[in-house]
Amino acid sequence: MKDEIAACYSGRLPIVSSYTAHFGEEPCLSGTRGAGNIFFGNCNLRCVYCQNYQISQTWKTQRKNEITVERLAEMMLELEQRGCHNIGFVSPTHFAPQMARAILLATEQGLDLPVVYNTNAYDSVEVLTLLEGLVDIYLPDLKYADSAAGFTYSKVRDYAHFARLAIKEMHRQMGSELVFDDAGLLQRGLLIRLLVLPNDIADLEANLRWIRDELSAKTAISLMAQYYATNKAATDERYILLSRRISEGEWFEAVSLLDDLGMEEGFMQEYESASHYYRPDFEDKDNPFKDVRDFEKGRQRRER
Repeated sequence: MKDEIAACYSGRLPIVSSYTAHFGEEPCLSGTRGAGNIFFGNCNLRCVYCQNYQISQTWKTQRKNEITVERLAEMMLELEQRGCHNIGFVSPTHFAPQMARAILLATEQGLDLPVVYNTNAYDSVEVLTLLEGLVDIYLPDLKYADSAAGFTYSKVRDYAHFARLAIKEMHRQMGSELVFDDAGLLQRGLLIRLLVLPNDIADLEANLRWIRDELSAKTAISLMAQYYATNKAATDERYILLSRRISEGEWFEAVSLLDDLGMEEGFMQEYESASHYYRPDFEDKDNPFKDVRDFEKGRQRRER
């Protein structure tokens, strides 16, 4: 049996599976009132371990969540009214034009919050260039250093090549400096997420060296320990290398790499509790992240 190649299965209307105040992001995004996250349905990747697989890989059922661009702008304003610190678009790549239009509409109606582009980094440089000035914070995952792994585990071709080009463009727009307000909330910048996978499938050291050498050692990193086996990684023996949580030794080896390579800016999760708190259930559209509401300190600032 052959795996399908990733496709977003999306059309003209944006699909929103959930929009909510989210307390499981980095502290500078979640703050005390939550990040105003808008979770788009479907995805341009097919990660076999996707923690959001209920909405990213169920395109037939996600059609019922189609909305207008005008309604998307209203959601942004509602999140602002609830007191959220920012507007975070999660998996926005396949709805970038609709997202951009909604940002403009919401801004015309008074939206005054930082916009976060929370992406898997399999983005077009041309599209990112058009988003310059609309996006305040880029929050990409850098999933793999090897495109073969990207094909095996996320079903896309040349992931490492295109993700690095995309992140370079994000860095061109933002530079390496993170800009915070007086309350310590992030207002502008690039923060690259690196999820530590079991058996070093992501090749963390290669990705960190690329960031240091091609961008800057001062580029902010968010090192994540929250991996747990879910989706096909939990059920399909073809992905047995991903069928367990990372070990404590793997985590501390990853943390040591940051020090060895001189990467001092950013955040890292706490190993002991991270994988237990980041398990969404999108059957509850209004509050899919019940566990993380009481876990606002799951990441520690690394800046020194």
